[in-house]
Amino acid sequence: MLGQIHLYTGNGKGKTTAALGLAFRAAAYGYKTYIGQFMKGQVYGEIEMARSLEWLTVEQFGSNTLVHVKHPPDQKNICLAKEGLDKSMRAMHSGDYDIIVLDEICVAHYYNLIELSDILEFIKQKPDNIELILTGRYADKEINDYVDLITNMEEVKHYYNKGIESREGIEK
Repeated sequence: MLGQIHLYTGNGKGKTTAALGLAFRAAAYGYKTYIGQFMKGQVYGEIEMARSLEWLTVEQFGSNTLVHVKHPPDQKNICLAKEGLDKSMRAMHSGDYDIIVLDEICVAHYYNLIELSDILEFIKQKPDNIELILTGRYADKEINDYVDLITNMEEVKHYYNKGIESREGIEK
């Protein structure tokens, strides 16, 4: 029985990977997944592979430039995020998907690309038979009241701190 809302957050690695893993598991039971990726316009190995699968739709809503919390976001990135939320809403109500993933939606809110009220409205409009997954660091505490499962990925140790950058096939 589908219909729960998940939140994968925290500073640890693995939030997007967990959402993709859920999509792969669900595909074994005939479920179709839509992934809207916010703030990601770059090439990622898992997304390139996922695009070849007929039961998984991925759309990216971000530029290939970084957004920084200390500077107001530019209008281009705000428009991309809003467009992404609108497209994700249409996908959720299309009847074509069983699972909707809003990847990095929490980060998009943190960087002022999406209003919290828009995320909460998205959640409220979720049909009962849709499984919804929200991911990203910096999840607003108010979201906690609307979700059924919260997983906090905690970074205990990371090789990034030794100067190892994102690697193809592992982090991107």
